[in-house]
Formats: sequence, structure tokens, C-alpha cells
Amino acid sequence: MEALEIMKQHRTYRNFDETYQLSKEELQTILQASRQAPSWMNGQMYSIIVVKDRGIREQLVALNPRNPHMLHSSVFLVFVADLKRTQKVAEHYKVDYRIDEGLDPLITAVTDTALALENAVIATEALGLGSVVVGSIRKDISEIGKLLQLPDYVLPVAGLSIGKPSVEMRVKPRLPKETVIHYDTYQEYDYSLIEEYDDTMEKFAEARETKRWSKKFADYFESSPNKQVDEFLKENKFFQS
Repeated sequence: MEALEIMKQHRTYRNFDETYQLSKEELQTILQASRQAPSWMNGQMYSIIVVKDRGIREQLVALNPRNPHMLHSSVFLVFVADLKRTQKVAEHYKVDYRIDEGLDPLITAVTDTALALENAVIATEALGLGSVVVGSIRKDISEIGKLLQLPDYVLPVAGLSIGKPSVEMRVKPRLPKETVIHYDTYQEYDYSLIEEYDDTMEKFAEARETKRWSKKFADYFESSPNKQVDEFLKENKFFQS
């Protein structure tokens, strides 16, 4: 399938054929595509942990019971923002490593990580396979860090379950382009466009959604953010304590 068509037809899969095994060639193709993603100054400030061990995957599901596909998919990848590598470089040159003085290094590393993740998603779909991005690995981030034996300066950003889909999915509608695309300057738009999207998603009627799109995010952002991430960042030297 052409790359543009793959991106336009993207959909998330959460149900996988447990008998299907990703070949070494398929896995390496996905990883190679991921590693060729753009990155700031070619810094490549991320790492990819390929989780094949069933015991580790069972523990991941125990921490994230709503995501059993982490165990049942062919492979589970964890994409981490990795500033440990550049810390080693700073040590080699005997210079200060001042990433804990501001947000920009972390934003750079997370951006690099997200770009690598997206390349993996596209490569997976080009192979005729399916995937689902798992952001909830940050929910119990300290436990995840210990489970994967992450050193300091390394932040779990998202996981990716990959396999052969066993249930077909529809292409999910996106927000009206007027709410997302801006030319030259940020443009205000009428809230009715969000209400229009609420109606669109209600008609789409995805079984796992129990609230209107807008209400889901109103409720989410009314709650206090996940403080575990803040503590993890401090403990792992991204920020000064």
C-alpha cells in the first residue's frame, strides 16, 4: 500500500491473533523504519525496548488491566525518551549536564520518541499488520521503570502492541479541519465545531466510548494530572528536586 494511503487509512487495533508470530524480518523492518525517523540535530534521543518475555508482559497487563493486548499481541515495544546516552557523552567530555534546569531537553527527547513511534506504526501497517499505542504505561510509571530496569534520565513515553488483527476496525473520524489546521497565525473557531464532532463520534458509536468526546476530556482535565510522572522525572534527574 502507498505510504499516503496507509496514513489516511490508519486505525487502531486492540484484538490480535494470538497464534500469529511476527517474523524476525518483520520486526527488524519495523525497528529499522522507526530508527530512521527525523530527530533534532540527529540526536536520536530515544530508545526502543522490545518486550518478548511473557512474564514481563503479564506484569505489564497486571499494571494495565484494560490493555490485555500487551500480552496477546505478537510483540510489545516500549518507546522511551532517552537522555542517558547524552549524559554519557557529557561525562566523556567532562562537561556539566544541565538538563534539569529547564523543559526544552525533555520536550526534545519526547518529540524524538514520538516520531520514532509513528514511524513504527506506519511500517507496521505497511506490512499488513495492526497496532495500538499505549500511553497508559505512564500510569504506574515507577513500577514500569523498575520492571524494565530503566536507568536515570530515561522516561517511558508510550508502548506499542503489534500483531495480526483478529477484529476489523473502522477508520475513526477526526476533528473538523478548522479546529486543527491554522494558516499563518492561530485562528479562533466557533465551539459549535466541537459540538459537531461530538455528534459525529456519537454516530460512529465506538463500543468502548461511554461519554461524548468533549465530556471525556472535560472530565479528564478536571482531574489532577498524574503526579507519579512528576515524581518520576525528579527521581530520575530530569528536574531538580
